[in-house]
Amino acid sequence: MNTLQHPPSDSRPSSRQSVESERVPAATACTAGRRYGIRDGLFQAVAQGGGEQYLSAFALLFHATPFHLSMLSAVPQLLGTWAQLLSVKVSHWFPNRKLHVLWGIVAQAVSWIPILLLPLLWPEAGPWLLLCGVALYFACAHFTAPAWTGLITDLLDADERGTYFARRARAMTVVSFLALTLGGAVLSLFTRWHAVWIGFAVIFVVAGLCRAASAVALSQVADLPPHDLGGRPTGFRQFLARGASRDFFRFLLFSGLMHAAVLVAGPFFVLYMLQNLHLPYWQYGAWMGIGLVGQLLSFAAWGRFSDRFGNKALLTITGFAVPVLPMLYLLSTAWPFLLAVNFFGGVVWAGLSLGLQNYVFDVVEAPDRAKAVAVTSVVNACGWAAGTLLGSWLIGAVPDVLRVGAWELRPVSNLPFIFFISGVLRLLVSGGLLHTFREPRLVEQRSHAYLLWELPLLKPLGQLALRRPNQ
Repeated sequence: MNTLQHPPSDSRPSSRQSVESERVPAATACTAGRRYGIRDGLFQAVAQGGGEQYLSAFALLFHATPFHLSMLSAVPQLLGTWAQLLSVKVSHWFPNRKLHVLWGIVAQAVSWIPILLLPLLWPEAGPWLLLCGVALYFACAHFTAPAWTGLITDLLDADERGTYFARRARAMTVVSFLALTLGGAVLSLFTRWHAVWIGFAVIFVVAGLCRAASAVALSQVADLPPHDLGGRPTGFRQFLARGASRDFFRFLLFSGLMHAAVLVAGPFFVLYMLQNLHLPYWQYGAWMGIGLVGQLLSFAAWGRFSDRFGNKALLTITGFAVPVLPMLYLLSTAWPFLLAVNFFGGVVWAGLSLGLQNYVFDVVEAPDRAKAVAVTSVVNACGWAAGTLLGSWLIGAVPDVLRVGAWELRPVSNLPFIFFISGVLRLLVSGGLLHTFREPRLVEQRSHAYLLWELPLLKPLGQLALRRPNQ
């Protein structure tokens, strides 16, 4: 925020009155902005749970191949990150950040029209037309990210960001779970009527309307002035050369490679569930939804963990848990087992995603946050694209049976082997890079053994086990 200078002694009484009068609208703006952050999250959650989560399933309706699915995952993210860089460069074109965010949200809402209509009008080119529409959608979403991040983080103290974003994410998870479940039910219903495309039309239209509602909610927010840069250089080159620390660069390497390792498997779970295991849409939706339940039950605890012990500790704990998740899909194809694995995955991913987001806010100074978010998104998207393309290549290269002497392992396809490879790569990234960067905030220092007992779900279970019968 702009620094207040002491006025001359003869004018101080009137200046104090002026400052006090400015604090009231500033406090009102902070309250309205925080509420908007939650409301925007709720509308966005409907679009994510009821729309974005079913984009790959919509692509399969037009006979998308694994290569199509990898491109559908990689290309929109790459274009989106370039949209973030462009967003920072053209931010001075907008009179305030509020208008900057508004234009992006409106364009994102409108982009659901080509996502739905173009593949239906020309189904022979459906996967590629869907790719174009989704690329436009995510480009608009990323275009708003730097301005949105700067607007919301300016309203929060450093020690409350973890709690606020965890509360926002928890609310989003509830709504996203409901949208995801209802979306699966709608698709299953219209599948019985042999008109599944109408089901996709219904959920995509609702997603677009909810993004439009987010723009309406933004109208109640008064934008705060940006941080005073004090004559500092504001370009990306100057930021990377002078404003970014060694810890930030090492974190970037960890984040980018972790995204690459994860996306070796990520785009192909829909293929595994719908085409290999032949799950109906409602079971596929329930599988995705149970992961959101895991997030819901753990977000608040992860937020408190982050505020108390720091985001580096959060990344360390979850960074060594996330490699186990894809490996478990080699053990069984039973639907209850799949639900249990994805529930555990939701708990772990809630912490990892919160740590990845909040570490960026902590490791750079406030004036550089928009640029730091944009640079991080570029690195993550490059890892995202590399991982999806590697996964697509592995599908054609890895056999669907593993033989060691007389012992044989033959899953329903080679995808569980791809998932296992993804887990190994995640473990290598965490083991090789997590120790290379530090916690930027002053936080409570505890041993790893102590931190384990502070984990979500484990802490309440431990307290319950140690409670005396007479208490």
